[in-house]
Amino acid sequence: MRFPLRGAVVLAALAVLGSTQVAALAATDPTTTPEPQEVQEVQAPQESSAHGRRDVDVQLLSLTDFHGYIRPHNDTANGTIRDAQGKTIVVGGAPYIATHLEKLRAGKRNTVTFATGDSFSGWPAEVARHADEPTIEFFNKIGVGFNAVGNHELDLSLDFLREHMGKGRCFGEREVDSCFRDSDGRRFRGARFDFATANITRKGSTRPVLKPYVVEYFQGVPVGFINLTTPTTVEGSTSFQPSLDNLPLVETANKYVAELKRRGVEAIVVNLHEGGTAGGVYDRCNASPSGPAFDFARQASPEIDAIVTGHWHTQFVCSVPDPEGNPRPVVEAGFHGKLINEINLKIDRRTRDVIREATTAVNHPVTRDVTPNPGMVKMVDYWVAKEKQTSARRVGTITGDLTRTRDADGESTLGNVVADAEKADSADAELAMLAVAPLKGAQSLRGDLLFAKGADPADADGAVLLGESWNAWGYANPVVTVSVKGSQIEQALEQQWQTQANGTVGFAPLAVSGNVRFSYDTSRPVGDRIAPERVLIDGKPLDTGRTYRLALLAFTLLGADGYTAFAGYTDAVRGSRDYEALRAYLAKGPVTPPALDRAVALTAP
Repeated sequence: MRFPLRGAVVLAALAVLGSTQVAALAATDPTTTPEPQEVQEVQAPQESSAHGRRDVDVQLLSLTDFHGYIRPHNDTANGTIRDAQGKTIVVGGAPYIATHLEKLRAGKRNTVTFATGDSFSGWPAEVARHADEPTIEFFNKIGVGFNAVGNHELDLSLDFLREHMGKGRCFGEREVDSCFRDSDGRRFRGARFDFATANITRKGSTRPVLKPYVVEYFQGVPVGFINLTTPTTVEGSTSFQPSLDNLPLVETANKYVAELKRRGVEAIVVNLHEGGTAGGVYDRCNASPSGPAFDFARQASPEIDAIVTGHWHTQFVCSVPDPEGNPRPVVEAGFHGKLINEINLKIDRRTRDVIREATTAVNHPVTRDVTPNPGMVKMVDYWVAKEKQTSARRVGTITGDLTRTRDADGESTLGNVVADAEKADSADAELAMLAVAPLKGAQSLRGDLLFAKGADPADADGAVLLGESWNAWGYANPVVTVSVKGSQIEQALEQQWQTQANGTVGFAPLAVSGNVRFSYDTSRPVGDRIAPERVLIDGKPLDTGRTYRLALLAFTLLGADGYTAFAGYTDAVRGSRDYEALRAYLAKGPVTPPALDRAVALTAP
């Protein structure tokens, strides 16, 4: 909405100690940028205003970057926040989220709960090993109305999001790959809410792949929610989707603002899976908030009345001037269910527009000093127990230990097997490469696969259980097959050695698939240790001018592991995630530990 300028006031509202209620104040002179100041709590007007109009109060409750954290975590990173004085507050967990939501909704006639993306594709084992279905069960139970598509909603595929998560369609074997029975004994039926994005399209199209916005009605008054996804999604290291594309955020938002207004919708909220930073205190905003979410807030249509953000795993409650100088709330509610954001809108029933100066916003800590919801306790306990059963399922066999231990040439039995699994996952890869000791970024080889049976009663000598396989390799990264020049393969092999700031040379070996052999000469300078004629693919020397089909993790392809050689790749085809690729390879077993003869040093390393 728009309202008259009333002189310079605060741009970014900060909560007062002892109160987390924040008011978005009146307008500011757009030619100045005053410093944010702490303000006293401002109460919204009552439903009947001084002008005699009847207003409609609407409560917006939201979570962001939940990532399947249904189980209360007790570590500092996932189970605590700090207040402005540095005091630690223990927070999070589905049973406590449900209780806090119930309390926040109490007495509210008009309320909607929604998510700002990255709700699933979580890392907790009880969720990840059940196709993220526990998160959907939880969101259904707490009455989520809609969910903006975040980058992690596309960690598998658009079809997985739309058909499985949205509609409950099974894939693979029921109760093994998908469609597990939930905590009430019912088979998975999908989300009872919408996934939405206005700016993710198929390659070459301008039509979004899902609905761009949601309209909710409160006492007959419509409120439009435009859902947007970070533009980093399509080439993100886990959400890598070469068949998709994205539209720019501001232009897309403005397009759908105009469309909503043509439909008679005046109250408009943007649910934006893109983030920023504003000081780090959950109920405050510093003097210089920054990041793409704030760039968006300063540029997007002044008809937008509130902006809810996510993606950066930060927390703040800010008020930022729109292009006409009028402030509007810009909020982010952290991650993993540690906070619930609440925005209260007051809407003029006659104009159907938000009374911007009456808007309030607050981040509520999901404290554990309340009675946990019994139904959610049951749900969490069920999935935690089921994870133990799921992880004990046998997925393959091995004839000897597969370990991460590297020999002098940089090879390991597990690294070689994983490189073979990458190649096997691809329909047309001529070779595969794996960063077994990345120059930077995360180590994907995380655990050994040992022949001797482990502590689980379901284990046996030579058996590989699902949990063991899952813990051995991967971080939900897709195997991608791309076209690269032979010269890029040579360059990548050269990049195994890089001179450090202190003058020493670091060695970060790459594993290669079993049809590749190469030698290197460490007596030569860094950058000149690989000779193309000594790189053999299926017995033939590497042709630096030829194009090859190469399989590797998206993380490595995009340079996140420190190997920059693959820039300019073409014809990308996404395969399975790392977990599934290894599991499928083991299922073809038994797998024998491969010889460590794929890389040979011509001189002593």
